[in-house]
Amino acid sequence: MKTNYGRVMATMGLRYRNNIAIVNVERQRRYTFPEYHRLTNRIANMAHDALDLRRGDTALLILDNDNLSLLHFPTIYKQEATFAFSNMRDSVEEHAWQIQHIRPKAVFIETRMLGAYHSVLRDHGCSIVVMDREPGLPADVHCFWDLVEAASDADNDIELDTQQDVPVLRFTGGTTGRGKCAMYTMDNWAGLRDSAYIQPDFEFNEQTRYLALTPLSHAGLIPFLHAFYTGGATYTLNSPDLTAWCEVVQSERITHSLLVPTLLYRLLDLNSSGTYDLSSLRNLTYGAAPMAPAAVERLIERFGKIFIQVYGATETLTYVSALNKRDHDVATEGARRRLGSAGRVAPGVEIVIADDQGAALPNGQTGEIWLRAPGTVKGYYANPEGTATEFVDGFWKSGDLGYLDEDGYLFIVDRKKDMIITGGFNVYAIEVEAALSEHPAVLMSAVVGVPHPEWGEAVHAEVILRADVTASADELIDHAKRKIGNYKAPKTVRFVDELPLSSVGKVLRRHVRQPYWEGRDRMVN
Repeated sequence: MKTNYGRVMATMGLRYRNNIAIVNVERQRRYTFPEYHRLTNRIANMAHDALDLRRGDTALLILDNDNLSLLHFPTIYKQEATFAFSNMRDSVEEHAWQIQHIRPKAVFIETRMLGAYHSVLRDHGCSIVVMDREPGLPADVHCFWDLVEAASDADNDIELDTQQDVPVLRFTGGTTGRGKCAMYTMDNWAGLRDSAYIQPDFEFNEQTRYLALTPLSHAGLIPFLHAFYTGGATYTLNSPDLTAWCEVVQSERITHSLLVPTLLYRLLDLNSSGTYDLSSLRNLTYGAAPMAPAAVERLIERFGKIFIQVYGATETLTYVSALNKRDHDVATEGARRRLGSAGRVAPGVEIVIADDQGAALPNGQTGEIWLRAPGTVKGYYANPEGTATEFVDGFWKSGDLGYLDEDGYLFIVDRKKDMIITGGFNVYAIEVEAALSEHPAVLMSAVVGVPHPEWGEAVHAEVILRADVTASADELIDHAKRKIGNYKAPKTVRFVDELPLSSVGKVLRRHVRQPYWEGRDRMVN
């Protein structure tokens, strides 16, 4: 099927003519739906006419959230080239690899980053577009707004095939190694859009005010999509500043937001609800990594039952599962146990818990989670080996270990590469971290396997304590032993001020693990 997205947005502009579509907080920009339609027309026409981007060409986006909101799907769908989302918090080295991998004809980049990137982009022959006017730009650098203002805001005749064309590429987070580049059709994005509407707790409508703090190149794009199609507004922030987040929630009466667990832990310590009026929040979604049940309990006590946990992945652009508001319950032990799950599998998602040979396991047994849904991508860009390894008959092999219980709740046990094998026993880092989090002094932790002469690996924890609270290593080890047993408890604990995080806020256990294994031939993953 083919789609002319200009027509789609034109009718949305009529339907939601008085509604705000986009608010860029730092750059103080507001666009109604009709204004957003005309602006994205200009940007799409500029890409075609001024930058000569055509079908088969690629462009790379290294942008703040507010600028990315202008170069997101409503623009991309109106032209023929393929646009790649990169997290701007990635390193220069990582971006250089991405440029080498997709060979973009044009790169859109924040002006303040030009000095670090100019020679790399010039050497690869890219057209360089910076996003803010600044005097003294090099002659080979374009200013975004100069190009946009010279372009037409008229609808064009561009049509995309919803199944065959690949308008969007996204780089995976790469928490266990170098990221890959997933390919998306319009139908993949439609699958994501529709997956929200079978989850009534999400409550997207024309009154929605969604605040995007996490990157719109990654998880932050999901509520943006839902807010847009239902006539709601998306507000953007560019850095993970929780004070700014609280101020915007209060001033703009924000209803929806998405935060990764690391930020929710900080939000608890901030005493935000005592300082700011956050009562407008109706839906606070968390995902990207699991949260410990003890932390969820504290959040519910502080903010009420406004929380939804979601599980998904770059390769499966949909809500695979959701732990809805009513499931955030601590009244019984069974309900509390389910706080450690990722919720129930969404209708329309096909899931297999597979053993090492790919055979399906019965409920209750742990194996690798395989996923197939409308949002599952066909593979990785320019990476046939990775595609062949991770995709089988339309299923994506997630690398996550988990199981389904008797009521259809999905429990994520760990990443395959984060499983610790100690003395012949399998220990899952997530389970140990959850036990540690139930100690009142622990803010967050990362658990890894470190070398041991007898057991191969020993369980080690690196822990951040809550502000103005103390605890000893022996105290935390004894606490974990009582919760999960001796062999699973950490043998050693190291207190740290911070943990290494990916550009999307996930704890990078491989970075925690790496110093302990340098110079060794590791026998297990």
